[in-house]
Amino acid sequence: MAKRKRKNRFQFLTKKFPKRMQKKLVMLFMAIILAFIVLVGRITYINASKGNKYTKIVLDQQEYDSRVIPYKRGDIVDRNGTKIATSERVYNVILDVNVMVSDDDYIEPTIKVLEDCFGIKESEIRTLIKEKPESRYEILAKGVSYEKAKEFEAIEEDKKKNPNVKGIWLEDDYNRSYPYNSLASDVVGFTVSGNQGAVGIESAYNAILNGTDGREYGYFDSKSTVERTVKPAKNGSTVVSTIDMTLQSIVEQSIREFNEAHTGQEREGEPGSKNTAVIIMNPNTGEILAEASYPNFDLNNPRDLTGLYSEEQLKEMSDDEQLEAMNALWRNFCVSDAFEPGSTAKPFTVAAGLETGALKGDENYVCGGYLHVGDYDIHCHLRTGHGPETVEQAVANSCNVALMQMAESIGIKDFTRYQHIFGFGEYTGIDLPGEASTSPLVYTEETMGITDLATNSFGQGFNVTMTQMAAAFSSLVNGGYYYEPHVVKQIQDESGKVIETKDPVLLRKTVSSETSTTVKQYMKAVMTTGTGQGAAVEGYDIGGKTGTAEKLPRDQGKYLLSFIGYAPQENPEVVVYVVIDEPNVPDQSTSTYVLELSNKIMAQAFPYLGITTMEGYTAATVGTVQEGTQPQQTEYENFDSAYEDTYDNADGSYIDENYNPDLDDWAAGQPTE
Repeated sequence: MAKRKRKNRFQFLTKKFPKRMQKKLVMLFMAIILAFIVLVGRITYINASKGNKYTKIVLDQQEYDSRVIPYKRGDIVDRNGTKIATSERVYNVILDVNVMVSDDDYIEPTIKVLEDCFGIKESEIRTLIKEKPESRYEILAKGVSYEKAKEFEAIEEDKKKNPNVKGIWLEDDYNRSYPYNSLASDVVGFTVSGNQGAVGIESAYNAILNGTDGREYGYFDSKSTVERTVKPAKNGSTVVSTIDMTLQSIVEQSIREFNEAHTGQEREGEPGSKNTAVIIMNPNTGEILAEASYPNFDLNNPRDLTGLYSEEQLKEMSDDEQLEAMNALWRNFCVSDAFEPGSTAKPFTVAAGLETGALKGDENYVCGGYLHVGDYDIHCHLRTGHGPETVEQAVANSCNVALMQMAESIGIKDFTRYQHIFGFGEYTGIDLPGEASTSPLVYTEETMGITDLATNSFGQGFNVTMTQMAAAFSSLVNGGYYYEPHVVKQIQDESGKVIETKDPVLLRKTVSSETSTTVKQYMKAVMTTGTGQGAAVEGYDIGGKTGTAEKLPRDQGKYLLSFIGYAPQENPEVVVYVVIDEPNVPDQSTSTYVLELSNKIMAQAFPYLGITTMEGYTAATVGTVQEGTQPQQTEYENFDSAYEDTYDNADGSYIDENYNPDLDDWAAGQPTE
């Protein structure tokens, strides 16, 4: 039997596709195979080298949720650990609109809970449903209390009673609060939205107080499994201030009582003074123990002006005017305002004379009531004259004539040099924002004339800040050591561990210990026989100096009263500086007002601080505030109505644009102990 020939199964292809076409098809097929191999190779390469990158991109495009974990802003505490600024945990109410509208049965129960529990209006929620039905994150309320959060938590957990409440969740947040309201407002400051410090320590140490937000992520991984990643928040550090809140309370209460007593007394509808301010400083470290000014403001409501203006006045004020009023309220007088110091500058003139050798301390002067300088008769505050005086008596009596003669002996070159050595015209470097620049308001050797020298000798014709004066005076009584004033002593982490200590910074030597001792002797006489007797506190060995400066323009009856003192006489432990700017009284030049206020503060502060008393006395026997004393003779009267101050000329003629002080050079060559 003959073998049958096997039929070719693909014969039909050869009939339909000629050989030429077959060759083309084979080539096409091979090209496809080759392209596929290249593609596989490329994918393999990408996966090996950039797989993580592209995986992240893919996952980012997938639906996931995330929430911010807010940090807690660091606390501000006083030197004893008392919290004066803190952040309290609160909650934000978040609505996932997409979840709520995913089922009609969810809408009404969810709206009811939002309205009943959190007070959110139904109309607001229905507007969201209409305008943003796909939204996954809508903040409906901020700063919800812990109590309200617990109330909602109970509702959410009761699934039997509330099975259809969907899309509501609470987000952790913090609210800045100030337990003592207005106490130490100038120093502490406040925050605005976004944990941004506005003034005070809150501003100066903003970066330290702030932390870093954390975040919780939830997403699908490559296996479609839900993954959650938590990056914890890093809380801010705690700032330990040098302020003593008990001492601060003593100061502010005294300031408030003074202003309440004199509100509307001479100028109807106005407070007891334009400004009243106090600094208490440790002269041996530069630490500021208390710092306050009046008027102050509520740190929990810093934009509230109702304490200063009536409703009618506020309605009449434009937004710009209200903003200007708030900025004036927030301004720290102790740091940001400059003024003529008046006679509190006289001890510095004497010290410059002793340091340069222009004064020996055994000089004698005769005050006839005025001194002719240049083309002017410049008067003493006692127009009849003090008669013969020693240096000590001249300081105790606050004699302008004697001080002008001392300045003449010192000369312009050394006088201006020592002004800068004492820090007048310079930044103190205090760790608070807004320190005033006084360099244009202090003469240079080139711009000072003999009349300017005369008036500068008793504290007129140049400007200082309270911080400048307190720091300079501290060096004058502590042996000549100028410490940088500061309001922060430590930085701690959230667990209380000290991570930075603000040690006292000695900037320079101003005078010798011998000069310091001699000047203190003169200032003790001020308190025992001179113009400062009204501020003396029984039981304490105090030195000090009064100041009564007539403000520009002259002859308007506007004065700035001041007192600066220290205790004890030997090895001073504290410096107290009190300023009353334009007291609301019939005669602003009467120094009694500032003496009484200073006495009141020191009589309470010294026992609290444990200041060393005189032998035979204890804190319990210390006298109290002297009330009802009669106004004393003013220590200052306008020296000559014809004389024109030129240091503040608008053309800046007395501003040295090239002046670049080198404090180290100034301090170099000073007498050593």
